[in-house]
Amino acid sequence: MIDPSKTPVTMSDSDDDFGGDTSVALKTKPKTKRPPLYKVMLLNDDYTPMEFVVHILERFFGLTHSQAFEIMLTVHKKGVAVVGVFSHEIAETKVTQVMDFARRHQHPLQCTMEKE
Repeated sequence: MIDPSKTPVTMSDSDDDFGGDTSVALKTKPKTKRPPLYKVMLLNDDYTPMEFVVHILERFFGLTHSQAFEIMLTVHKKGVAVVGVFSHEIAETKVTQVMDFARRHQHPLQCTMEKE
């Protein structure tokens, strides 16, 4: 007679909830590449009022009044300023929104994007 206390128990002999198959499947997860980012920039002109530029920055980029004012001054003094960095689709949408809004209000404000 076999003494059960002296018989080694293997993983396949145990009562488990895995149907007896306890092998581990190792799958390598493919590395996904981050999409490229794009800088959205406002360009200075001699006709668009500073208050309008501040309004654009608050409305379309979610900046506080003081942040918008600082960026507006940078645009005014340096001729251009980066107002945000986004994925291609979001950057493209922001540029379109700003340009459409400026045209509707008869301002020549220019907004562009370039790959970071």
